[in-house]
Amino acid sequence: MAFDRRTFLGTSAATGAAVVLTGATSSPAAAADGAAGAVSAAGPKTYAFTVMGTTDLHGNVFNWDYFTDKEFDDKAHNDVGLAKISTLVEQVRAEKGRCNTLLIDAGDTIQGTQLSYYYAKVDPITARRGPVHPMAQAMNAIGYDAAALGNHEFNYGIPVLRKFEEQCDFPLLGANALDAKTLRPAFPPYSMHRLRTPHGRDVKVAVLGLTNPGIAIWDKANVQGKMTFPGLEEQAAKYVPRLRSLGADVVIVSAHSGSSGTSSYGDQLPYVENAAGLVAEQVPGIDAILVGHAHTEIPEYRVKNKATGKDVVLSEPLKWGQRLTLFDFELTWAKGCWSVAKVSARVLNSNAAVEDPKIVRLLSDEHRKVVAYVNQVIGTSTQAMSSAEGPFKDVAIIDLISHVQAETVKAALAGTEWAALPVLSQASCFSRTASIPAGQVTIKDAAGLYPFENTLEARLMTGAQMKAYLEYSARYYALTAPDAVVDPAKLTNAEATPDYNYDAVYGLAYDIDVSQPVGSRITGLSFQGKPVDPAAQFVLAVNNYRASGGGNFPHVPQARQLWANSEEIRNTIIQWVKAKGTVDPAQFASVDWRLTRAGVPVF
Repeated sequence: MAFDRRTFLGTSAATGAAVVLTGATSSPAAAADGAAGAVSAAGPKTYAFTVMGTTDLHGNVFNWDYFTDKEFDDKAHNDVGLAKISTLVEQVRAEKGRCNTLLIDAGDTIQGTQLSYYYAKVDPITARRGPVHPMAQAMNAIGYDAAALGNHEFNYGIPVLRKFEEQCDFPLLGANALDAKTLRPAFPPYSMHRLRTPHGRDVKVAVLGLTNPGIAIWDKANVQGKMTFPGLEEQAAKYVPRLRSLGADVVIVSAHSGSSGTSSYGDQLPYVENAAGLVAEQVPGIDAILVGHAHTEIPEYRVKNKATGKDVVLSEPLKWGQRLTLFDFELTWAKGCWSVAKVSARVLNSNAAVEDPKIVRLLSDEHRKVVAYVNQVIGTSTQAMSSAEGPFKDVAIIDLISHVQAETVKAALAGTEWAALPVLSQASCFSRTASIPAGQVTIKDAAGLYPFENTLEARLMTGAQMKAYLEYSARYYALTAPDAVVDPAKLTNAEATPDYNYDAVYGLAYDIDVSQPVGSRITGLSFQGKPVDPAAQFVLAVNNYRASGGGNFPHVPQARQLWANSEEIRNTIIQWVKAKGTVDPAQFASVDWRLTRAGVPVF
């Protein structure tokens, strides 16, 4: 059934909560398949069903990389996209019987590819008589039953998210996404689903949706004063007993939160970012958790609940539609109710599936529009540039990002009291496959440098704070003795630090001694050939994710904001290339930082 948000909001205004009640059996054919979920009626009454799950789809419908404009592939030969997931889903439904299955998602749906960007910004779904979002079209056609909100759902602002919600035939769940004024749910906290059994009484399956508290930091500009995001554990503890009292035989949590118990925003919020494991451990009454957010593959992970001693089964399918999780439930009927006897989880690999022709036909026009858009020529480059070595070398293509950011901030501060201060810039190697070719440069080339919808800010920093910032960033490198053999593949991503949480700073010169412990690695820090004065003032051009506390870098979130822009950095780069006409690394690129060991360069 389609979810009517207005009906929900009317209910929530009175009760502070709501339920979306759906039935899994949608056709006579599905009903006929119902026996697949039952064991012989001659023995104990039992019933089996399967809950399928995806997460972190990030705008991937097809097995296509719009940043390279070719079929997606990686070293492991994974495939991506809902078109392939659709084929896997139909295979599972054919095997289990459609009425014995549910399909849910754990968030981060409408951001990540140029396809999703196009329908948020270029041909926005919020326009009068605007299009239906491709992700809504695909998920509706596949037949999703519910989806949790991800943090990236808020990147384009609440109006885009609300329009996407309106276009979906299934509820977007967020028990810990509350209206900032009333502290009542801004989205449905949960949905309830009935599965028909051959034994008289239906099985009631509750899906509780939880999202990430980090939204309050990462999308502060979009949600401040409008929504608040308490911790997952406290909201799960509130709703799981309520779901059981409403007759739920099975409780599943769809959580846009990793399982590690860690946070990337430090003590800026009193809540844990990756709290799925804590929810399983601390909140009794949960049978399984579909995990999202962390972009890792966890086929099955069992956490013992402290109160009950029972295992809670967690599973996280790999991002972008690369995997489909299957939770297999076995229930028994005793003492007038259904109880869970067994739960197991596994994942299916989408590279074993062909793209569903139904989804291909449905969205081929949208795909063609976006391909044409990303192939627009916006300028030329005097030479080719690559990000392949960006994680461990100062390369021109990362300097390009920082140069554009620094120029933009300098122009914005012209004529202000801050105009005379030197402008530094931070940038990360967001993609190791990004490149700018020699010759014609297209939108996809420029956009490929910056796959996130971050915006630009200017923050006031001191020399001492910049050194602390760089020391924190340098934790990205593994401790490497002066006489050890250097393997670039093992040198980076120490402490599980992702590439996007390693920043190089443009405008300063420095060495990073990877033979030294974290916190004592930055040497020779200088500005324009002179040692940096700890008291000197600098302007740092920094993305809003970092400025808001993303990655937990020191000082920046508390630093004075001198300027902020609502334009995505990606678009700023595209417009810069258009305005310049020619990209010439000789005008902006230089080797200002390097890795060393005891003063000797690593490379």
